[in-house]
Amino acid sequence: MRTRPRVQNRRIDSLVTAHAAATPNRPALTFKGASVNYAALNETAAAMAGWLTTRGIGPGDRVAIYTRNHPESFVTLLAVSRLGAMMVPLNWRLSEAELSWQMADAAPTLLIHAPEFAEMAGRLADRSACPRIALGTELEAARDGHGFAEADATGSADAELMIVYTSGTTGRPKGAVLAQPAMIANAVMSHDAYAMTPDDVVLNILPLFHVGGLNIQPLPALLLGAHVVIAPTFDPAATLAAIGRHGVTQVTVVPTVLAALLAQDDWLTADLASLRMMAIGSTDVPVPLIEAVHDRGIPVVQVYGATETSPTAIYQTADIAFDTAGSIGRAGRACDILIAGPDGAEMPTGEVGEIRVRGDNILARYWNNEPASRASITDGWFHTGDMARVDDQGLYWFADRLKHVIISGGENIYPAELERVLRDVTGLAEFTVVGRDDERWGQVPVIVAVRADDTVTGESVLAHFDGQLARFKRPKDVVFVEALPRNALGKIVAEEVRALLRP
Repeated sequence: MRTRPRVQNRRIDSLVTAHAAATPNRPALTFKGASVNYAALNETAAAMAGWLTTRGIGPGDRVAIYTRNHPESFVTLLAVSRLGAMMVPLNWRLSEAELSWQMADAAPTLLIHAPEFAEMAGRLADRSACPRIALGTELEAARDGHGFAEADATGSADAELMIVYTSGTTGRPKGAVLAQPAMIANAVMSHDAYAMTPDDVVLNILPLFHVGGLNIQPLPALLLGAHVVIAPTFDPAATLAAIGRHGVTQVTVVPTVLAALLAQDDWLTADLASLRMMAIGSTDVPVPLIEAVHDRGIPVVQVYGATETSPTAIYQTADIAFDTAGSIGRAGRACDILIAGPDGAEMPTGEVGEIRVRGDNILARYWNNEPASRASITDGWFHTGDMARVDDQGLYWFADRLKHVIISGGENIYPAELERVLRDVTGLAEFTVVGRDDERWGQVPVIVAVRADDTVTGESVLAHFDGQLARFKRPKDVVFVEALPRNALGKIVAEEVRALLRP
């Protein structure tokens, strides 16, 4: 096993403070045309920390934030870092019942919310007996004049820093607790993956309530002293325009976002001259999407991880991106990767097994869920539940989610393998493959799809598999639906798709 570099033992806010001292006038954050430099960002975070102490918030306390993408997400994170407290980002796309459960589970001391969410925030706060305050003039007025010196900081370099709730596709979501060392280790790997420098301009278009949006590039960029441009929400036309206008050098996307960018009429003519690479965060990215970006001379760097790995664990780098399209890359420099068999032993090169991750970047625990913590982490290895293989070049290739694997007649069938075949079928707007219970085989693969062409039939779709894969892998049915259920990042929710097949 290779030796991992030691991760510096520091709080994230202290790194921003250092940049404020060294390069105070360098732009840190730009939002809706207004920019703040590192001196101002550090001062605002210090004032926020000072005000939070007046509310009795200290080590271990939780501060929930409920907003669309906004600079205050970073201000709040830096402030709680100073205090040894924790930030709980809430997904504004969730239902009231889902948010109420997370509020009850995390039991925050304060709820910070966008003014547009005041009505929902009021109900959430009342139900959980949690004080709340609105972003903007109300929050600014409340913290005005409350300085907080670095010397008075009570947070430690190993304190727990965030509770990020998983998507909860099966049962209740789990709150992954990420500590300071996890955020630092993730930043080390982001800097390595994207050859990031203080001169980079990172555009953030993914939701900041998700660790992928917050932590793949934006927070690592701030910890390096680079410039982060925040989009309130994703808009494909605005994104292409912003790249040229701000001289963006780095941006992170997911497949649904990239597909929307490629569908823009001006994709081929948009000014992307400054963009030196694009990161894509997902498990199985359609290669044609990657190739469309490569055709413009821009390397697509794929990153693999999970909420519980902060999220970076495996990634490509720009120097190999053009030649390894479809791979999720090599093991990150600040963590170890194991492809494990059912018994936990390492699988031979080329054989599919579960991805397990060990390093400072993995979660400290699941909040209020010791059984899940014990089940997910053994001997320091986090069990991702994702399947992959590694080749003799050290490149990892995603296979599928362990829970998505269809066991039919004793044979493993990976839906992702079938979905790659479906990408060549015309007339389908979207699709996925799931297992359906079968008396004879235990399970059989079934395609669930949305038509883009009403003339497409199940028979014509199934015929496309002839000669493509082994017969036992061939889907047994096609079910057409109006739309596929997706989560906040646009990923298809397999459990809800399987529910569509139940009588």
